[in-house]
Amino acid sequence: MNSYSINGMRLTDHWLTVPLDHSDPTGPQLKIFAREIVAAGHAPEVVEELPWLLYLQGGPGGRGARPLSLFGWLKEATGSFRVLMLDQRGTGLSSPVNRQTLPAVGTVAEQAEYLTHFRADSIVADAELFRRALVAGPWSIYGQSFGGFCALTYLSFAPDGLREVLITGGLAPLTGHPDRVYEATFSRVAARNTEYFARYPQDRDAVTRIVRHLESVAEILPSGERLTPERFQMVGNFLGGNTRIDGLHYLLEDAFVCTPDGDRLSDPFLAQVEGQVSRASNPLYALLHESIYCQGQASAWSASRVLGSRPDFLPSADEPLLTGEMVYPWYFEQDPALEPLQAVADLLAERRNWPPLYDLDQLSRNTVPVSAAVYLDDIYVDHDLSMETAAAVLGLQAWETGDYHHDGITEDGEAIFSRLLGMCRTVAADVQ
Repeated sequence: MNSYSINGMRLTDHWLTVPLDHSDPTGPQLKIFAREIVAAGHAPEVVEELPWLLYLQGGPGGRGARPLSLFGWLKEATGSFRVLMLDQRGTGLSSPVNRQTLPAVGTVAEQAEYLTHFRADSIVADAELFRRALVAGPWSIYGQSFGGFCALTYLSFAPDGLREVLITGGLAPLTGHPDRVYEATFSRVAARNTEYFARYPQDRDAVTRIVRHLESVAEILPSGERLTPERFQMVGNFLGGNTRIDGLHYLLEDAFVCTPDGDRLSDPFLAQVEGQVSRASNPLYALLHESIYCQGQASAWSASRVLGSRPDFLPSADEPLLTGEMVYPWYFEQDPALEPLQAVADLLAERRNWPPLYDLDQLSRNTVPVSAAVYLDDIYVDHDLSMETAAAVLGLQAWETGDYHHDGITEDGEAIFSRLLGMCRTVAADVQ
């Protein structure tokens, strides 16, 4: 273990060796990394008595946060917890997965099989090994977005390891095909587009102008890759936030610059867009995104098929809309970080025998206190599907709010965390 201090935090690095396939403990192994975070103001003897809180990051494919100081929900949490920030397998300092490492696994088919072990069920099994190594009893967990999906898997298959569960923007649908997820979220994203363009009417023409420009003019990102109309539409990810929506306006306001060759997209604009459209830092997101909704069926490029019934999102639309977090096959044709993984992605999209991620019977008789913030206008995790899940988990308390979008914890993390923890503790006190 390596311990050090940064800006009011004491950090300790933890490593664990785990099986790639938890059903085969003697098979190939992975290194998993997690960082313990405590407030530097706590005396060592106090730290030893603090309960543990595991934080499960959004994604899939997102590494644990790298805080530079205690702020937001983390500031609130470290007042009473030792926080463990997990790099989920394949991310951060845990055995990485990307175009550079996957060829070492073997053939395309072997790579696809390898990646089947990077979903929530395996992440939860890794977390349980960490808990047994660090904690004498159960611990608390906090799941944001995909981390909430993992929390539901944890409640399904290892509830004895849990003291309480907090979830923000992360109540996954427990049953059904991914198609219904995208049917719902396309509608949410369309509504958010309408809201955005009502807020910034001048940006409606700006978006259309950029799309039309990209259809006829080759604009090259700083990395050397071409910005296509559909890749530009990915900046709709800004629409998932409370204040990030205003960041989209600032992005668009200086998109064009006058040159001797006519109007072109500006270098500052292209540099900012590159950060939004590249999956170089999290290829697992594109590879596994649809599989997080799959249990016993193939996704068959679900979002792309549902898009066929939503011509308002096509670049050819009179006023094309900006998209959300959906993943399409062309990602693997246009993004250099994903292009070598195209055949692997196709095999994963065709795979049918995905194992269950949830135990509905266990969830229906759940005894672990659970509280969840459900955002009314979340464009990534649909409110109605979330409430369907909330009703299926015994004792789950849902806080429905229209005050936040998907990134609520970056806007008002202290208040959200405190409220959810209080909801859990009230239930625990009532049970006692």
